[in-house]
Amino acid sequence: MWLRHAWQYLKQRFLDLSILLNTNPTGDKTPLRRWLALLSISLVSFLNSLLNSATNVAIPEIANDLGIVAAAVSWIPAAFLLSNTVMLQPAGRLADIYGRKRIYITGLSLLTGATLGGYLINNIGWLLLVRSLQGIGAAMAFATGMALVMSLFDKNNRGVALGISSAFMYLGLSCGPLIGGWWTQEFGWRSVFLFPVPLMVLALFLVALSIKAEWKSSEFQSFDWAGSLLFAAGISTLFLGVSDLPSPKALLLLIVALTLMILFVRQQSQAAQPMVNFKALGKNKIFSRSLLASTCIFSSNYPLVFLFSLFLQYIKGLSPFETGQVMMAQAIMMAIVAPLSGRLADQYNPGKIATVGCLIMTIAFMSLLGVDLQTPIWLITASLMLLGIGLGLFSTSNNSSALSSIDITRLSSGSALLSLSRVAGNLLGTAMVLVLMSINLGDNQITPIYYSNLVTVIQWGLGLSCCYTLAAGYFSFTRATK
Repeated sequence: MWLRHAWQYLKQRFLDLSILLNTNPTGDKTPLRRWLALLSISLVSFLNSLLNSATNVAIPEIANDLGIVAAAVSWIPAAFLLSNTVMLQPAGRLADIYGRKRIYITGLSLLTGATLGGYLINNIGWLLLVRSLQGIGAAMAFATGMALVMSLFDKNNRGVALGISSAFMYLGLSCGPLIGGWWTQEFGWRSVFLFPVPLMVLALFLVALSIKAEWKSSEFQSFDWAGSLLFAAGISTLFLGVSDLPSPKALLLLIVALTLMILFVRQQSQAAQPMVNFKALGKNKIFSRSLLASTCIFSSNYPLVFLFSLFLQYIKGLSPFETGQVMMAQAIMMAIVAPLSGRLADQYNPGKIATVGCLIMTIAFMSLLGVDLQTPIWLITASLMLLGIGLGLFSTSNNSSALSSIDITRLSSGSALLSLSRVAGNLLGTAMVLVLMSINLGDNQITPIYYSNLVTVIQWGLGLSCCYTLAAGYFSFTRATK
């Protein structure tokens, strides 16, 4: 009897939910739909950040288990970043042509499948393939995620919605090192690729349930295959050249990369429907300066988890779980500050808020410039917290400023460009680490005899990061205001 009553109750609640969800057949104004869609997008931001930061913490265990040399270790985060960078802008353009929801679901499905595949691999080659597929899937989801938020929410609460999505991303960054360290320590590094999968399936269910509308161009538009191939070839060759420094082959690769990127810019200026409209981009000072500031900020910040994961485990002797506890300090502050920054961006000039964030990050990096074998852990933790406050203020405000300055019909492409600037910054930061690791450690495994070399890598990396934040502050301060 009680089972029948329970079934009737659940059935009625489901019908009530269906009525609420289908109040508006377009799906773009119903509050419940909007918030369920935002939950899906935020959940993907959380899982992607968690997965990447957890993988970085697990790198020493992966290297020991698979017997990977130092130079190859650097390619574990780099493989994701390279494929992600190459795919972001084409994915945004495809979303404008064929639909934002369609590309979002396709990318999330690929990310889910690739992540599950990471649990099954047993050598570095397959691991790098999995990371590359994850990068492609994440690019398709992220290229459309912010555009969907901008389409679903009006200008009075877009900043808050973007702030919530950013907070989930930073929550993933905060949980990633801690949870990843615990997973790695208790269940092995492969668990990092297994446990996020159920939540990815939930995110797929939520977006399929909540978004019934589709946003795409009402006019026929062709996809710029030539531009996409030139862009992919140029970025890939550039990254390979930078990562191979200081070998003689690197110079040739960099010349080829520069040639390909020049051809890409020229081809885009002549294409009828370009992937990137450089003329319009040059005229929109708010958007272009926001992109430059974003690239610099993420160039400075991305290598931190990788560098301090090595520093705390190899030099300070912390376990993966203890390393995660230290590393989560930055992301916790980001998760707290990002929604507040979004609310401020809805009420005040977001460019000024972003500039303050850049200055706070510069101060934090200055406090870390003297890191060495004797640096106390409390100083690292305090500096990471300060970095989290600065990045939380910058990220949401910068996104709000940039996306509010472009036409709504190009939101997917604009969102993709903004994500591309973030990933390009991550790629530049990773390339910087690859060069430093190659010069100072080469093909040697990281053992106590090379700890001083590792400290040199970290010191140079932090110094360059400080320069990046200063440049970001300049671009943020000098952007135009409406």
